[in-house]
Amino acid sequence: MTAMPRTGEEWTVDDLDRLPDDGLQYELLDGLLLVTPAPVPVHQRAIGNLYLLLRAACPPGQEVFLAPLDWRPDLRTSLQPDLLVVGNDDVGEKNVTAPLTLAVEVLSPSTRRKDLVLKRSKYEECGVQSYWVIDPKAPSLVALDLIDGAYVTSADVAGDERAALRLPFPVDVVPANLVRPAP
Repeated sequence: MTAMPRTGEEWTVDDLDRLPDDGLQYELLDGLLLVTPAPVPVHQRAIGNLYLLLRAACPPGQEVFLAPLDWRPDLRTSLQPDLLVVGNDDVGEKNVTAPLTLAVEVLSPSTRRKDLVLKRSKYEECGVQSYWVIDPKAPSLVALDLIDGAYVTSADVAGDERAALRLPFPVDVVPANLVRPAP
């Protein structure tokens, strides 16, 4: 991950919209431009398998999306969770501005600090109901739920352990299954 400094003014979502479509992931966090390289196969496998699991469990009125889809809670922030769940009525033509029901980040060496510290803080501050962090290397899952404005761990499992999650909707997740190739 690279943070792109800027002389003078901070970056805005309007600046972000003018950047090239060059295969890199561009995000804004409070006016700071973050640039991330393309993910590796195990990262994508974990996202794909979790997407299928969440899609099957998702109740009416909610929708599951894969990155890249911008979540723009303010004019200085545009984040792209690896997976996100949002109410159907909160999906805009180009992006989402309402608080997310769920944000999921899959860790990689280039995104670990950004996901565990920077994004977690922003999601918490902006009222994202649930935040899950998947580490495909371990494999593991930490699930956080927003209680009284702060994240509280609702599950912390690894390998073949099962997380019986209730928020944002009931779903069971086994971290090892997320990184296994399809049969």
